[in-house]
Amino acid sequence: MLRLVDLVVSRGISVAALGTIVLHLLPSFLVLTLPIACLIASISAFNRMSFDNEVIAIRAAGVSFWRINLPVVVFSGLVFLLTVYLSQWGQPWASVSLKTLALSVIEDELTLAVDFGVFNEPIPGLVVYVPNSENSSGHKGVFIADQRNPEQPLIIVAEEFQMLKQNERRQIGIRLFEGAIHQIPQNIYSFHRVTFGTYDFWLPSPFQSIKDKTQRRTYKDLIQQLQESGGNDAGALRRLMEYYKDTAFPIATFVLGLLGVPVGIVSKRSGKAGGFAIGVLVVIGFYLCNVLGEFLVTTLVISPFAGAWMPNIALAGLTGFLMIQARKQ
Repeated sequence: MLRLVDLVVSRGISVAALGTIVLHLLPSFLVLTLPIACLIASISAFNRMSFDNEVIAIRAAGVSFWRINLPVVVFSGLVFLLTVYLSQWGQPWASVSLKTLALSVIEDELTLAVDFGVFNEPIPGLVVYVPNSENSSGHKGVFIADQRNPEQPLIIVAEEFQMLKQNERRQIGIRLFEGAIHQIPQNIYSFHRVTFGTYDFWLPSPFQSIKDKTQRRTYKDLIQQLQESGGNDAGALRRLMEYYKDTAFPIATFVLGLLGVPVGIVSKRSGKAGGFAIGVLVVIGFYLCNVLGEFLVTTLVISPFAGAWMPNIALAGLTGFLMIQARKQ
C-alpha cells in the first residue's frame, strides 16, 4: 500500500489509474484472503451454535456429527472452486497484466525527470546534467552526453529546455533551445559542430526492456533452468514451488473450512473473541509453514513439490485430530 500511495503523492499517478492497478491486484489478494475468510466464517458459525447449545440440541434430535458438517462441506467446496479459478487462471493473468499495466501507466503519465546539480542517467549510455533552474516555468542550461552509439558519441548543450512526451509512440524527450551538437567522428583530426534554434531530442521508453520480462515462465522453462543449474537455482526453485501452490492453496481453503467446525465447537467456552483468536493463530501457523517450506526448498532440503504441500499435510492432520475430538464431545 505504501508503494501505491507513493505513486500518487510522489510520482504524479492519477487516482483513476491507481484504481485500475488495485483492480488487477484483487485476484492475488483474494487467493490469500479466501482461505482466511472460509476459516473464520466456519469458526464463527459453529462457535455461536455451540455457545447457544444448538449443537447439543441437533445431536439429541438424532442428527449425526457428519451430517452437521454437510453445509460446511458445500460452502467450503464453493470457495474451493472459486480459489481454483483464481489461482489457476486469474492470478497468473493478473500478475503479468499488472506489471504491464503499471509500467504503461507510469509511462503515460510521467515525463523525463531530472534532478538539478547531479548527473542523471535516464537510460544506459545517456547522461543529462542540469546545472540550475531559472524560474518555476522554465529551465536554463542543459548538458547531454549521448554514448548509446560508441562509434558516434554526441555532446549536446543548450541554453533552455522543456520536457516532452508522445504517448502514441511511447517516447519521452527534451525540447532544446539555442544550443549546439558536437560530434567526434572516427577520424580524430576532424570535428563536427551543428548549431540549432530548436531541437527535439527523443528517447525510447525506458520501460520497454522491463515489459519484455513480464511474461510468466512456463513449467518446462523452469525445469530446464533447474537442469542447467544442477538444481541449485534458488529463484527457479521458488517459482516452481509457486506452480505447485496453484493447486495446493485451493485445497488448503477447503481444509480450513472443515477445520473451522471442530475449532468452533471446542472453543465455545472462550466466546466469539476466543474462537476468532484461535482462527487467527491457525492462519498465522499455516502461513508460517508456507514460509518454512519455501526456506527448506531454497536451501535444497526438500523438493518444491514437498514444500508446497507440506502445510496442507500438517493442516489435514490437525483437522482430522480435532474432528475426532469434537465428535466425542
